[in-house]
Amino acid sequence: MREITVNQFRSHLKESVEDVISSHDVLKVTRRGGDPFVVVSAEDWEREQETLHVLSNSNLMRQIAASTKTHQAGSGYSPTAKEIDEIHRI
Repeated sequence: MREITVNQFRSHLKESVEDVISSHDVLKVTRRGGDPFVVVSAEDWEREQETLHVLSNSNLMRQIAASTKTHQAGSGYSPTAKEIDEIHRI
């Protein structure tokens, strides 16, 4: 995570925002006498929120764990060639 001061952020706002969006890296902005804050792209924020949603959903996590076990055991559902083709078209 890159870190800059709030004064640097103000001076280079456009460049800083463009860098955050293009690099998908979080930017930490420090403030003298105040709490720091972070700048993150909307795309990355949404991805993180989806991840938190999945991790906080205990039923979904149990399903993922069960699916991982069946995958590692080589058992469970195997899609047909037609289903795989449909997936690739998405």
